[in-house]
Amino acid sequence: MKELAKAIRAKNAMLFVGAGVSMNLGTPSWAELTAHMAERLGIAPDEFARLGDPQTLAEYYALETGSLGPLRSWMDVAWHRDAVERVRASDIHRLIVELGFPVIYTTNYDRYLELAHEAHGAPYTKIADIGAMTRTVPGATQIVKFHGDFEDDRSIVLTESSHFERLSLEGPLDLKLRADLIGRVALFIGYSVSDVGVRYLIYRLHRMWSGSAAAQARPPAYVFLGRPNPVQARVLSSWGIVPVFAEGEDIGEGLKQFLEELRTEVRRDEPRPEPDHRPAPAAKRKTSPKKPRR
Repeated sequence: MKELAKAIRAKNAMLFVGAGVSMNLGTPSWAELTAHMAERLGIAPDEFARLGDPQTLAEYYALETGSLGPLRSWMDVAWHRDAVERVRASDIHRLIVELGFPVIYTTNYDRYLELAHEAHGAPYTKIADIGAMTRTVPGATQIVKFHGDFEDDRSIVLTESSHFERLSLEGPLDLKLRADLIGRVALFIGYSVSDVGVRYLIYRLHRMWSGSAAAQARPPAYVFLGRPNPVQARVLSSWGIVPVFAEGEDIGEGLKQFLEELRTEVRRDEPRPEPDHRPAPAAKRKTSPKKPRR
């Protein structure tokens, strides 16, 4: 906790935000999304779910309908009903903003991170393509939409093909990611240990440093997970990743507690302004105006 807090205080940490963070605000799960696709295709949701994993089903949906545009529009509307109110009430989003990460990567398409920064008066720059990299503002948090953004259908990573393309890690956002990872401490939240995308990213991070003569200079990386899992802890530790597990059964409440403790640790050693010991200026003596001489 102390090492991570020190990096955050020094603005030398980056945050990865996964679907679990948005699901705390009530966004649909993959099961609900595939059920909606099944209904649009005229297939029973339970039967459709048995035919493949979510990415394969999304690929089939795109092939059958010819476009993901209508699905993207439904997701945008369904996920952002009362979004401002829900974000304002989210302790997790408030804590993310208060921790002040200079760079946040997210695999979520939604606008909750942007809305949270707006709600709490924190400047940010959204980066979803190479052009946005030229419009960053000093001192503003960079919110990198790693799996796309609702404002651009082509950027959405939803189908099996788009997931495979993202795993190549060869695009402009990937080059930025590599540069950020080299010099910053990383914290992953809202991800499942079964998420192959984040596991592959963590593995690539490990391989990037493995065997390097400068391996000792590698910044640490942390992953907040759900319930304790000794198998996952052992594998992640072998990749140089520090697993952090939730306390209790409620993972959302555990994440909030972890972020609160982290914020407390960050603020513990923040420099405080020196007290001003100079004497207060003497009050000016009031004088009555002189009477004019006759």
